[in-house]
Amino acid sequence: MAGSLTLEVIKKAVPRSIRSSISKEMVDRINLISQDPDIGVEFRENILGYADAMSTGTYNIPDYISAVKYVSYKLRGDTNEAAYTKTFPDRVAQYHKNGVDSISPWVASYVRSKLVIEMLGRSMVPTHILNADIHQKAINRLAYLMVNSSSEKVQSDSATSLLTHLKPPETAKIEIDMNVTKVDGIDDLRAATMELVKNQRMAIKAGKSTALDIAHSVIIDGEVEDVA
Repeated sequence: MAGSLTLEVIKKAVPRSIRSSISKEMVDRINLISQDPDIGVEFRENILGYADAMSTGTYNIPDYISAVKYVSYKLRGDTNEAAYTKTFPDRVAQYHKNGVDSISPWVASYVRSKLVIEMLGRSMVPTHILNADIHQKAINRLAYLMVNSSSEKVQSDSATSLLTHLKPPETAKIEIDMNVTKVDGIDDLRAATMELVKNQRMAIKAGKSTALDIAHSVIIDGEVEDVA
């Protein structure tokens, strides 16, 4: 088949933990769906593009193939029920054969399944990317009005809008707190030291000690002791 995927290509795309479960029959099924005129191209791309979703939970390959098929129909614009019916035609036929009037409960349950939610989440294109061309057209139009409009107000408003929306990202500012945080006990030590100096000066003035005596002394628990 033209554009067919090989066993080797698919194994390289999926998480290592499930590579051993990929069989030739599964590859044949994938390539068969890839020939679908409606979703063939999208399905072939998605089967590889969503492969890493398999690492987020415990899924088997058949369920993965079905989920990719369902999401491919959804991305094409089909409703939940239409996409479900095309993904599981045999299952839906059996429901109707059993007298089921509405498949809505099964569809709703499938849409809320973890694997489908994971894939749909990955397929959502951010709005700013989806509308990038419109964004650029708006910028071009504002630039034209800024230069060519006969109204000074329109020119001013256009220029202001351009300056606002084309403002370059601000450089992150790192503020350094230069304040010295007081450490517990520092104030007490400073006060004790000042008191000690005061007492030593008084002792020298009174003739009880000399500068040499104080120089040779040590402080033990806040008290001055002479060195023997």
